[in-house]
Amino acid sequence: MALLAGENPKTEKIGGVIYNMSPSPNYLHGIVNNNINTIIKTSLKDSLCLVFMENLDFQYQPDVNDDYIIPDIMVVCDRKKIKGGSYTGVPRFIAETLSPSTSMRDLTVKKDIYEAAGVPEYWIVSPRECGVQIYYLDQGKYRLANSYILEDDKDDEFYNAETVISLRAFPHIHMTLADIFENVYPE
Repeated sequence: MALLAGENPKTEKIGGVIYNMSPSPNYLHGIVNNNINTIIKTSLKDSLCLVFMENLDFQYQPDVNDDYIIPDIMVVCDRKKIKGGSYTGVPRFIAETLSPSTSMRDLTVKKDIYEAAGVPEYWIVSPRECGVQIYYLDQGKYRLANSYILEDDKDDEFYNAETVISLRAFPHIHMTLADIFENVYPE
């Protein structure tokens, strides 16, 4: 893929290694991110906190190196730590939406980075399974608090589409599993 003059490819730098984030993931990835982002953005109206969707680098060790990652969804509240296209503070919430090309990093390396950086809540969202894993930081380590796979058939005994999930740091921000996976039809 040829780049236009002045155009930069979307990358992440982890441990000094550059990872090319192109091509863009499956469209289901974007639908899920937009669903979560819209709910959070609407709920943060009139707040000092901001939500970013795939468009702000998180420099997770700014005093050590210039490594950065681009979370799918990130809520930040310390605006003084935003400089240009980067954030150097500790996000209050991060969600990564799995795609075939990045799922291993999201489940391992990025999870470890967010844990070490002190991010209090981390979600791993799977559009293919319509699943959500929610991790909370507990004494410096992530603990799996909840794990859901959407069952939207009201006749099924495990129906859970109306299960409400709230962000721990923002209890007024809540969404159902049906909200998260609205317009997602697994392939």
